[in-house]
Amino acid sequence: MSITLILVIITCLISIACFNNKSLFDRLKHYPIAENKNREYYRWLTSGFVHGDFIHLFVNMFVLHEFGRAVENDMVLHFGDSGGKILFLFTYLLIIIMGDIPTYYKHKEHSYFASVGASGGVSGIIFIFILLYPWSLLGLFAIIPIPAILFGILYLWYSTWASKNQNDIIDHEAHFYGAIAGLLIAIISRPSIIQEFLTSLIQDFPL
Repeated sequence: MSITLILVIITCLISIACFNNKSLFDRLKHYPIAENKNREYYRWLTSGFVHGDFIHLFVNMFVLHEFGRAVENDMVLHFGDSGGKILFLFTYLLIIIMGDIPTYYKHKEHSYFASVGASGGVSGIIFIFILLYPWSLLGLFAIIPIPAILFGILYLWYSTWASKNQNDIIDHEAHFYGAIAGLLIAIISRPSIIQEFLTSLIQDFPL
């Protein structure tokens, strides 16, 4: 069984358990003021396994399953079965943590801010996919499929804009920093991916 599928199953089980248990939900969510005052830094990780509702859960897990398999398979190809799977698990969990840290520092004195969801982790996995397959057409996020590299640029732009201008419950900053974290981890773990990305940009450019 792939690590991707295991993560999807575990996330679904924890999220569904939290749907009917507000106390558990509150203990696991990303809540900077509690993390700061009570040193509950574990929330940086557990918040990625909790979701607000079934739609939130379904969208994140569907996208994680689709992109995670491709990224995990690439890591297995380059680092072996055990090494690749361990690296993928480490990468995903670290992305979730890194995606929450900026909002921790921004909101550690604000009782009104809290967030949940795997979106930061999923964003990081998507951006690793973009490094691997920049011209792959993504049809999940648009009526007309667009190249992955273009989607990535638009995604970062929108996340930056929305974090400053949108007054909603979506943690756009976690999306942005999760994406950046994914890129950094991929490059650090396999520096040659930069050259492979640039080569693919040139050689695979759709004419």
